[in-house]
Amino acid sequence: SSQNMDKKPAKGDYLDILLRSPQTVFSTKDAALLWSEDKKITISNRLNKYATAGKLIRVRRGLYVKDKNYDRFELATRIYTPSYISFETVLTRSGINFQYYGNIFVATYVTREITVDGQRISFVRMKDYVLTNTAGIDHTDGYAKATKERAFLDRIYMSKDYHFDHLDVLDWDKVFEIIPIYHNKKMYKKVQKYFDYYKSTLVWH
Repeated sequence: SSQNMDKKPAKGDYLDILLRSPQTVFSTKDAALLWSEDKKITISNRLNKYATAGKLIRVRRGLYVKDKNYDRFELATRIYTPSYISFETVLTRSGINFQYYGNIFVATYVTREITVDGQRISFVRMKDYVLTNTAGIDHTDGYAKATKERAFLDRIYMSKDYHFDHLDVLDWDKVFEIIPIYHNKKMYKKVQKYFDYYKSTLVWH
């Protein structure tokens, strides 16, 4: 909003504003918002100056971190926007899949593999209406991340046949609540198959 643009921080405060922010990763867009600054060249020059002085670390063009303890998931969601952590990154961490993946999976509007600061990030292109729908997206850690139910559905949406190791941890009500965002009739049938399989395993417990 234009009101904020009038209130420029005092000269020495720019770095402080970044360091006091709960974010650990800053894109030039983030800095623009935090500083109420709209001149791109001013923002880039200032960030570069802090990086040269060792007060911030530049990890990629237009991306800076406070220090080496930055959050890698936060970094992964700052490269393209909108984007959110999903797929195997969420599935393995919630116990649905057991295989470990070293790369971070991110849903966004392009398909690309990049490495930033030694971390491989796999971007998966999603249709706009899926990507921008926040059903089953969690923001508690300062970046967007799929819930286990949303990550499960994202994977089904993107893959023909997929083996999940462990379906017990899913909240099936949430799964069926989120399905409509994909605008995909075939998904209902696929999910129903996984659900029937899950129910059939319960008989033995």
